[in-house]
Amino acid sequence: MHVAELNIGKFKYPTSDPRMAGFMDNLDRVNAIAERSAGFVWRLKGDNNNATGFRVGDDMAVNLSVWTDAKSLEDYVFKTVHVQFYKKREEWFSLMEKPHMVLWWVAEGHLPSLDEAYARLKQYESEGASEHAFGWTEVMDEHRMRALRCA
Repeated sequence: MHVAELNIGKFKYPTSDPRMAGFMDNLDRVNAIAERSAGFVWRLKGDNNNATGFRVGDDMAVNLSVWTDAKSLEDYVFKTVHVQFYKKREEWFSLMEKPHMVLWWVAEGHLPSLDEAYARLKQYESEGASEHAFGWTEVMDEHRMRALRCA
């Protein structure tokens, strides 16, 4: 099984607004790092090589990708230049009160649709973590349990 992830956010400004330049001007670079990262399988993208044209729910921007395992995704998010943009996300995205990220297992070769991904997020929001939809906390707990089993 591979792991799919969806995260959403509400842009504070139109993507053409100069206040979004720090985000928009680096999308290609950050996406290229993802694609070269160990464990990367696939990401949703349009003709512009990114997902800024896709929306779900109440005009929420999306990032949807598939990785061989959660550790590979974690390494990309927190151990590459991506983390610099993650730390500055409040400059470009509104604060969200509901869950904005979800992970779930997919069969190797399966590329989830945006509708499928958004349904997983809504399920996680309404029902909490399960084997069908979970978040970073559950992934980290699984890593700790796996490490303990191997020790």
